[in-house]
Amino acid sequence: ILHEEATCPVCLEYFTEPVILECGHNFCQACISQCWEGSDTAASCPQCRETVQQRNLRPNRQLANVVEITKRLSLQAAKGAGGDGLCGEHQETLKLFCEEDQTPICVVCDRSRAHRTHTVVPIEEAAQEYKERIQAHLKTLREEREKLPCPIFIQKQTQTERQKIVSEFQQLREFLEEQEQLLLAQLEKLDKEIVRIQNENDSQLSEQISHLSELISELEGKSSVINEKLMKWDPLQRLWSCSDISAQSQVPRTEAAPWDPGLSQPERGCWGV
Repeated sequence: ILHEEATCPVCLEYFTEPVILECGHNFCQACISQCWEGSDTAASCPQCRETVQQRNLRPNRQLANVVEITKRLSLQAAKGAGGDGLCGEHQETLKLFCEEDQTPICVVCDRSRAHRTHTVVPIEEAAQEYKERIQAHLKTLREEREKLPCPIFIQKQTQTERQKIVSEFQQLREFLEEQEQLLLAQLEKLDKEIVRIQNENDSQLSEQISHLSELISELEGKSSVINEKLMKWDPLQRLWSCSDISAQSQVPRTEAAPWDPGLSQPERGCWGV
């Protein structure tokens, strides 16, 4: 199981510079780049065929640590199997593990100058420690993979958001159209009211102009009559008219009679006041 976790599904070798895709699958960086090289279609995961973004390649350092530990354990297991668990130098059982050199040693190696200052633990304890470290790394990897959103869920969520946006904008367009019609109706009503008021003002103005015209005509007529009457009441014309009347009313005399101061004054006629 540990070997499968540390193996690339493309080259079937231990991961080299492992990267993780959006779908949660891991590949060697060189392997996934080679799979996508020269492709005209959208990039997809070679394992699950989900479409992914080529730029979203994140180095998986946890998996890289697991690969290194797996390599060491495999190498140690191979050495132990090849020598029946014996030290190749001293032919003693490999019961200890040197943490500095990361290799199993025997009790003689532990007392040698090469390992005298090194930290040495029983090989069973070292194996258990490495097993726990590997399990911790695997747990972290699984948790990170579970945190990654499912592509199908993302696609559905994107579709839902798209429909929501379209619906909201459709409602907004309908609201704006209703407001437009309402404002246009109010504007048309206002135009009609302005025209009505203007017509009323024009009618009143016409009546006032007509009334003023009648007054002007009436005043002009009265002015003409007054002028005519004034002409008839001219003092010189009246004087001449009275002189003519006085001359016509005198009685013809046959002879002149002497004026007697004792007689009454002659009648003034038109000269009288």
